Amino acid sequence: MAATGTNSNGASAYYVTTPIYYVNDRPHLGHAYTTVAGDVLTRWHRQRGEKVWYLTGTDEHGQKIMRTAEANGVTPQEWCDRLVEEAWKPLWDHLGIANDDFIRTTQQRHTQRVQEFVQDLYDKGEIYQGGYEGPYCVGCEEYKTPGELLDGEDGAKLCPIHKRPVEMLKEENYFFKLGAYGPKLLEFYEANPGFIQPESARNEVLQFVRQGLQDLSISRSTFDWGIPIPWDPKHVIYVWVDALLNYATAVGYGADPAKFDATFPADVHLVGKDILRFHAVIWPAMLMAQGLPLPKRVVANGWLMVGGEKMSKSNLTGIAPQDLTSHFGVDAYRWYFLRAIQFGQDGSFSWEDFTARYTSELANDFGNLASRVAAMIGKYFDGKLPAAPAAGAAEQAVAAGLAKAVAEADDRIGEQIDFAGGIAAVFEFVRQVNGYLTEQQPWKVAKDTTDEGQARLATILYTAAESLRAVAVLLNPVMPTTAAKLWDSLGAEAALGALADQRIGETADWGRLPAGVTVTKGDILFPRLEEKKDA
Repeated sequence: MAATGTNSNGASAYYVTTPIYYVNDRPHLGHAYTTVAGDVLTRWHRQRGEKVWYLTGTDEHGQKIMRTAEANGVTPQEWCDRLVEEAWKPLWDHLGIANDDFIRTTQQRHTQRVQEFVQDLYDKGEIYQGGYEGPYCVGCEEYKTPGELLDGEDGAKLCPIHKRPVEMLKEENYFFKLGAYGPKLLEFYEANPGFIQPESARNEVLQFVRQGLQDLSISRSTFDWGIPIPWDPKHVIYVWVDALLNYATAVGYGADPAKFDATFPADVHLVGKDILRFHAVIWPAMLMAQGLPLPKRVVANGWLMVGGEKMSKSNLTGIAPQDLTSHFGVDAYRWYFLRAIQFGQDGSFSWEDFTARYTSELANDFGNLASRVAAMIGKYFDGKLPAAPAAGAAEQAVAAGLAKAVAEADDRIGEQIDFAGGIAAVFEFVRQVNGYLTEQQPWKVAKDTTDEGQARLATILYTAAESLRAVAVLLNPVMPTTAAKLWDSLGAEAALGALADQRIGETADWGRLPAGVTVTKGDILFPRLEEKKDA
């Protein structure tokens, strides 16, 4: 079954996925980081006017979940149901994640299609029976090679990611002929240099594949919490084969050809770098074996670090997102991690850095600008946005700055998936507008009661308000609640329609906010943190 990536009307969906997260515990900042990134990316493409499909979900099979459920005195299914409904879905709602679908690998729409996919590979001769013995990390749900392991105490061998002893396993398995796909993968990587990003991730995968691939164990027979192999139900399907197929089953593979053809393959798979090989090696090989199209990009984000350690429950550096949103607010949280950390690189989080950036960029640069402009329009023009009859070189410079900001933000966020660079371009424009007001000094110009003075004052304040109109559109994918407050403050809804309907491509068209709209001074967009703490 080949997919075209377009529907019958020729409109393709911009399809973005996160990893499906393992529900052995509650989500932490690392999980939220990738999910917020995907949300901003897809909101940006919606703001472009594109059809979008954003998928996230949970990975619910495997030995680790079975053991966690047993330790908590419940069945694996009960454990998964509890965690998904009480922890994962509520957090995505809290963070304003606008996903189009949430897939669970225990759902029948997934399990049935996975069995069909694997059966088809078996019938084609791509899967064979064998045996395997080697070190296995339950945390990774992955067999390790001896060269990957770290030395622990008393001769123990440790997983390099979880720093916990691996288990030596010996069992009968079914294998996928992954080794045969090494040359085909290398040929594909060469023909599609942007397939794996960033460049460091691409180089890692190339080196790994060039060393030669071993056939992949795709089943386990020592436990039963998984999808049964259809021709041999004593085995369950290896959790990664099960998990990776969510990207196909969620969009109708084997069940809804029209939806599948209109959506698959993904434009962007967002993944953590520790699961890059599964997505850049195993997943494309599985698709090649089945004659299905490969994703367009696999983008690996770095690790969030606290005290030099990767953020995870096993390293005790897991921080709940609510620990931060309760103090800084949800929008500031969404903004901070994408602004402060270059996507694709490791980044360190600190409370002090978040506080400093919040105060400097959000409260002082952005929030204060919005507050000042609304207050002056209220004071000098009774809240009615004046026309701009005296525009000159200074105003042209602001309009040019906006055009530059829009172009750079659209390229960096929409194309390069460089959130930090795109957000920086918007805030550079915010600083330009602040500088414009400082130079033009509308509070002094207001004292000139001549027609010329009042025309100049009107022009300055219109220019500032029109700039904020554009900023609201550009920041809507990043900070949707704040952008909506600003949009309402500017009276833009009545004049221009819903903020979500504004298009990135039209944002730099100067003069869209019409004179005469009512501008109101709403709540402070970013209250001082001391005030929030005392509240």
